[in-house]
Amino acid sequence: MFEEQIKAASAKYEQLLREQLERNERIKAVGDFVDYKALDTIVIGICGGDGIGPIICKESERMLRFLLKDEVESGKVVFKEIDGLTIENRVAANKAIPDDVMEQLKACHVILKGPTTTPQAGDPWPNIESANVAMRKALDLFCNLRPVKIPEQGIDWAFFRENTEGAYAVGSKGVNVTDELATDFVVTTTEGTERIARLAYNYARDNGKGRVSIITKANIIKTTDGKFLNICKRIGEEYPEIVTDEWYIDITTAKLIDEKRRRDFKVFVLPNLYGDIITDEAAEFQGGVGTAGSANIGKKYAMFEAIHGSAPRMIKEGRGAYADPCSMLRATVMLLNHIGYQDKAAALEKALDICTAADAKMAITGREDGCTCEEFGNYLMETITNLNE
Repeated sequence: MFEEQIKAASAKYEQLLREQLERNERIKAVGDFVDYKALDTIVIGICGGDGIGPIICKESERMLRFLLKDEVESGKVVFKEIDGLTIENRVAANKAIPDDVMEQLKACHVILKGPTTTPQAGDPWPNIESANVAMRKALDLFCNLRPVKIPEQGIDWAFFRENTEGAYAVGSKGVNVTDELATDFVVTTTEGTERIARLAYNYARDNGKGRVSIITKANIIKTTDGKFLNICKRIGEEYPEIVTDEWYIDITTAKLIDEKRRRDFKVFVLPNLYGDIITDEAAEFQGGVGTAGSANIGKKYAMFEAIHGSAPRMIKEGRGAYADPCSMLRATVMLLNHIGYQDKAAALEKALDICTAADAKMAITGREDGCTCEEFGNYLMETITNLNE
């Protein structure tokens, strides 16, 4: 009984295992991180995505051109406009990222990317993979770094989410064994876990953070989560000056709400799915997902993005011009830091804090009773100019 279905599912599983073992070998062959200071020219790709993506991405590009005016004029920084990540274009190519778009992405050093639509059950679109997931895998962007900082509440968190494995590694390759049974897969490798753990501990050491918290559900997901936990603990032993603790994902989500306990957290390292969920919760303390940026870091490439979706309803209702660019602009701060312009990143971050304060002269509401995305960008540039005088 069910012999044919089991045989077909086993064949798909075998192919999946071969793909992941080959990927693991590619991880081992990757060299060191790019030294941006040594580059004659830094190529920044601007990839708008779809929905509100092109609108907020344009505002971040405008800010980058404003802050890096001298570098652009000298040729140290160039911008590469990349279209083609709309859901319509991806469906037409039947790929998460069309081949021509991928070639353009690989011609850049860093990428500023707007939100993209990911089809889900019930959508009119076919089941193509998330463009984000595909980009992270193709460019080996193994670290998703999401900071959340609210000084007045004692919150200063940095989340190091493993970006290429876990439940997302093969999320589009599950198997419907029969009409009544479906399976998906979770992937954890030694190399993949070691590199995200080292990045988290190095960040903690370099930034004076005395604690790294490893977040899993290793008591239930014993094999893959257990492997992630044990490897992170082993790496932590190399950093005796840093306290390592371990938490299950469910209690962590509760403790982030505990006003006393949450102040103890500093740096988190966690598998893909848990990192995606808990960083959205963390962003709510800062004002919502519209206020938080995200860095996707690899050794050769890096991609910076908002952590929210493409908000197609805003476009459908004609409110796109009022989209909040703050998440994209927070990602722009991270991009500037990553390529070595810490002073310009600090100026933008300070201006964002001023312009999003409760007593700021402009407010973004997503509707006509607030300012437009472009008006807010102008307000930011005016604030930065005033800070420099």
